[in-house]
Amino acid sequence: MRAIHLLRKLDPAEWGGTETAILRLCDGLRENGVKPVVYCPRLERESASDPLQLAGCEVARYRAFVPVLGLPPERRRQLVAVGGNIMSFDLVAALWREEDVSVIHSHALGRIGGIALTVAKQRRIPFVVSIHGGVLDLPDSIKSTMNAPNERGWEWGKFFGLLFQSHRLFVDADAIVTCNQKEAALLSERHPEKRVVVQTHGVPVSLFQEDHSEAAYQAFPQLRDQAFLLCMGRIDPFKNQAWLMERAPEILRRHPDLRLVLAGPCTDEPYGQLVNRKIRELGLGEKVILTGGLPPNDPRLIGLLQRATALVLPSVSETFGLIILEAWAAGTMVLSSRTSGASALIKDGENGWLFDLAEPGQFHEALAQTIINPARARLMAAKGFELVQQEHSVQASAGRMKKIYEEVIEEKACAT
Repeated sequence: MRAIHLLRKLDPAEWGGTETAILRLCDGLRENGVKPVVYCPRLERESASDPLQLAGCEVARYRAFVPVLGLPPERRRQLVAVGGNIMSFDLVAALWREEDVSVIHSHALGRIGGIALTVAKQRRIPFVVSIHGGVLDLPDSIKSTMNAPNERGWEWGKFFGLLFQSHRLFVDADAIVTCNQKEAALLSERHPEKRVVVQTHGVPVSLFQEDHSEAAYQAFPQLRDQAFLLCMGRIDPFKNQAWLMERAPEILRRHPDLRLVLAGPCTDEPYGQLVNRKIRELGLGEKVILTGGLPPNDPRLIGLLQRATALVLPSVSETFGLIILEAWAAGTMVLSSRTSGASALIKDGENGWLFDLAEPGQFHEALAQTIINPARARLMAAKGFELVQQEHSVQASAGRMKKIYEEVIEEKACAT
């Protein structure tokens, strides 16, 4: 079986949870006898360390661009960094030329997803679309931001959205895949005739069992023999690091020996500047460490997870929360905002703590419980580890995806 996987962004310098999930899915699919071929946009700068290629994946890059006239360069870079609604002319021909394709699996929505859908329909190839960042299960504030008109340039690419019928992605897909039960319920309500599947991400558990503490300490020597909270994720308004920085003075007043570590690439420059400004204004320069982006499965990243007092996720929206599973695989306690993804994984007070962003006292109490009673924190993290082992291995996750492929392939064959 040969499966095309289509992405609208794959930059090793700005790697995130979605890219990690796809990397592990491809690893697991190969073990299950599926050959994945990954299509993603070309990079402005060459990279010698593409994690997918290093893992043995076939990667094909297509030319893509932001179809907006008069857009300032910094805004254009930001749209590309967050995987904005890009366009490509040569992708159509590239997908059309691919031979022996069993299924086309788009991890992109918008115009890129529409191109994949159009080619799949014309070639009568099964089409699967995955939702990674949420579509219906998003806070109203985020929906309004995403749907706001572009006031800094004229978007001439809307015509291609109509041409490739981007609005019919879910209507015409043979299967819609989401990692979130709430998102799946909302999609099923809106598209009751469609196959909507909840497919969670996988974690290579054994990799997180090997001790990588020394790699983390060598990279960040100031953390040796130092208790710290880890906030891991791209520097982006969705991840809400600014909220944590605003809580930092109170955290340090109550727990003066703690440090805070923000690990992840900056994909939103204005927001990154805001976070840095808060660090300066609050006098946190010696208390906060920013690591920048780290490659997936990097020993430094795993070592940070293993040595952290707790992983803190203050996200505004988190449709799944792969980092929660990684923290548990590393044996680390998790404190997360009450997003739908985290709420589906964490049983509050049993395998982690949930808090409301509007009630900072809940966060401070959860942190206090974690620090005051480390034995209980270890027990709670161990319960999370059991969940990872039982339900979220890479092999199990990829096996479920292969079954989806087999079902849509059989149905397409019967229909023709």
